[in-house]
Amino acid sequence: QVQLVESGGGLVQAGGSLRLSCAASGRSSGTYAMGWFRQAPGKEREYVAAINWSGANTHYADSAKGRFTISRDNARNTMYLQMNSLKHEDTAVYYCADAPLGTQTIVAGRPNYWGQGTQVTVSA
Repeated sequence: QVQLVESGGGLVQAGGSLRLSCAASGRSSGTYAMGWFRQAPGKEREYVAAINWSGANTHYADSAKGRFTISRDNARNTMYLQMNSLKHEDTAVYYCADAPLGTQTIVAGRPNYWGQGTQVTVSA
């Protein structure tokens, strides 16, 4: 059973930065894409970014382009989301997600596994 554990959330002022981490364990052999989603209060969960196994292919939602950077370190089984120029509307619970093979199922919102989430609060 794959387990995904997020960390790095917290309270930050608008314009500030945070780096989220997602540690994965329990995978069988194979290649896996990973990604980030978020859910703000009263809203549906939305896709943020995805990265393929090698890290050479990344994809971002329009809301994340130019401000967020997704990366991964397979030696540490960890994925990251560097978030810069944070806005109040980025306030949400951020979830890590995992799917076999490429990024398509993550971009489509259908990963195989989810983490428990980490809260990010951006004060105005």
